[in-house]
Amino acid sequence: MKPVKEGYRVAVMGASSLLGKELVSVLEQGKFPVSRLLTFEAEEDEPELPIIDLSAASAATVEDGQISEGELDFAFLSAPLRQLPAFLSSWQQQESAARCLVIDVVGEGLGAGAGSDSPRGATGTEDLVGIPFLDRRFPMAGVHWAAARIHVSPHPAVIVISSLLLRLAARFPLKTAVAQVFSSASESGSRGVEELQKQTVNILSFQKIPHQVFGAQLAFNLLSRLGRSGTGEMAALESRLRRQLRQYLGERVPRPALRLLQVPVFYSVGVSLYVETAEPVTTEAATAALAGERIKVRRSIHDAPTQVEVTGSSDILVDSISIDAEHPNGLWLWAVADNLHLAAINAVELAASLREQVRA
Repeated sequence: MKPVKEGYRVAVMGASSLLGKELVSVLEQGKFPVSRLLTFEAEEDEPELPIIDLSAASAATVEDGQISEGELDFAFLSAPLRQLPAFLSSWQQQESAARCLVIDVVGEGLGAGAGSDSPRGATGTEDLVGIPFLDRRFPMAGVHWAAARIHVSPHPAVIVISSLLLRLAARFPLKTAVAQVFSSASESGSRGVEELQKQTVNILSFQKIPHQVFGAQLAFNLLSRLGRSGTGEMAALESRLRRQLRQYLGERVPRPALRLLQVPVFYSVGVSLYVETAEPVTTEAATAALAGERIKVRRSIHDAPTQVEVTGSSDILVDSISIDAEHPNGLWLWAVADNLHLAAINAVELAASLREQVRA
């Protein structure tokens, strides 16, 4: 892949979604060389975003129907498959001849290995799950990057859990792990954020609350599963997290037991992780093991990090580690991250990593 003089031609599918808007924002910051950024709306009832041309030398206007796969270098998928533009659907049917690299940020699974339990890249035809800042330190054997055209930027909860487990496992043998993921309303897009806001206002004004998205009252509440009238997205997200953890972690660490909970928070994700080591580990040693890129561990003298606090940051904030009172080998970790920003940053970093590998 060779970029034009000013940079790469990039498309963001689902640019009017919350995740799509965050992707556009990150790309506009200029850390990834873009000559033309094409954006396509995610939902029919939302206004289409304009073509954003980042190259002063390129002033041509391109309409959706005129775009073909051959005119793009990268495509970021931030909307469900049913909302794909026609040219990308056509691209799927001729994958072997495709030159455009697709970064799947919604985890729908586009490749031959979608839904497979096999480690990533085992056959060279499966979707590859990438977390560049972890891959640099913990490369996985048998990954065939050059053979793949579809790459998955995993859910931010997967990034958080993988970061904690891989760094601890590099220093201490791990026996078991249990993760609880606290999902915010933004996982259901703008509809989820709007419904939580309306529920909160209506409850305080003693009015009937809407529940088309969550199927139950989420405001001032916590849900282990959505109500009958909900969209069912919570079960799909939990399945996606399990699949991506299997694909990315492989056999490098114990596969964590996982539970997803819906919390009345607008943005960000929280993870409560219990890890049992083969031998007792001090909190100081565990804290030192986690130190590194993107992770910041709080000391006990400071306030615990919250999902509200981390909004707008690409860091993973971890509270001071504690040892379970009844299990001396057990460690408790609480971590939070901005789900939208971390997902967008990782997707762009994945594209940059692929660009370097293709050029090499």
